[in-house]
Amino acid sequence: SGLVLVKNPHLDLMEEDVLYHLDLGTKTHDLPAMFGDIKFVCVGGSPKRMRAFAQFMRRELGLAAAGEDVADICAGSDRYAMYRAGPVLSISHGMGIPSISIMLHELIKLLHHAKCRDVTIIRIGTSGGLGIEAGSVVITDTAVDSSFQPRFEQVVLGDVVVRSTELDKDLAEELLACSRDIPDFPTLIGHTMCTYDFYEGQGRLDGALCSFSSEKKLEYLRRAYDAGVRNIEMESTAFAALCGLCGLKGECCRFHLL
Repeated sequence: SGLVLVKNPHLDLMEEDVLYHLDLGTKTHDLPAMFGDIKFVCVGGSPKRMRAFAQFMRRELGLAAAGEDVADICAGSDRYAMYRAGPVLSISHGMGIPSISIMLHELIKLLHHAKCRDVTIIRIGTSGGLGIEAGSVVITDTAVDSSFQPRFEQVVLGDVVVRSTELDKDLAEELLACSRDIPDFPTLIGHTMCTYDFYEGQGRLDGALCSFSSEKKLEYLRRAYDAGVRNIEMESTAFAALCGLCGLKGECCRFHLL
């Protein structure tokens, strides 16, 4: 049907669904009127970047009036920022799996309540590259964990639930084809490794703690590269798992800056 799905039977029993961290709700807002025609959702860590992206999309779509600025739909919350450019939503998600997970739960419910169809969601942002040229764009085919496995482990009521992290392969190829029109950015498809930490989890030597040698770090990164990993960040496995389970066509595009 193309509808965005929720996998929670309890929602049908609720008189009102409050999307607390987005400052939206089913009684306080007409979600179908506000969001029913959304076709693309782009998410990224920084509120400022997602505001700039929304402004860019408004210009590209011919929607920007002189002197007009984009408004933060979630201005009543200090957790996330949301902007709209025609059929495109631009939303921040903060840093790390817990932060993006909270946002995605409420975003998916928003799209469900708004009766959106055939929505494509793309995560954009920066990442650490692995064996690739600085300035490259990595289009993720599969998000993997720190053991290079395509899985997202979520503890639910004390039990470990394992979910798939496969992303939409056709969308990845479509984005790669689009990249050929922008030769300034080397673009490739590869695995993205998701960690729970920026420092030790990604093998950095400059954190407050470091329990390994530089040699051990390099050996681990070589194994990651051999497993197909081309960049490292902190959100992709949760993103892939939630989007896949709820019928969203999802993809991650990450810029390697360092």
